[in-house]
Amino acid sequence: MATQYQAVGRRKTSVARVYLRPGSGNVVVNKRELKEYLPTEIRQRAATAPLDLTELRGQFDVLVNAKGGGLTGQAEAIQLGIARALIDFNEDLRKPLRDAGYLTRDPRMVERKKPGQPKARKKFQFSKR
Repeated sequence: MATQYQAVGRRKTSVARVYLRPGSGNVVVNKRELKEYLPTEIRQRAATAPLDLTELRGQFDVLVNAKGGGLTGQAEAIQLGIARALIDFNEDLRKPLRDAGYLTRDPRMVERKKPGQPKARKKFQFSKR
């Protein structure tokens, strides 16, 4: 079997395991084509942005197992996973990917709900009397 590069990308509660294999540029997410899995153009472009930046779009087949969260979170998790796998492939790509912001793990998560409050930060209406 040919060489394979793998990495994990995360965003919110989404996790994407990404496998890069030398190939013709097919992107398969959870055994479905990218266009079928992420129907909107913006999410498709976000997910494959690192390949476009490094101009390696047609050189790799991308196989992704994504779970958790919503479609946007998964798309951005795929983006981080592809960027990390590309660095596995060629360390010289680190600087352009870092400068474009594709290697930064977005740490924003949903804040938990606290007891005695209706939501994470919202409080019940205060009544003085």
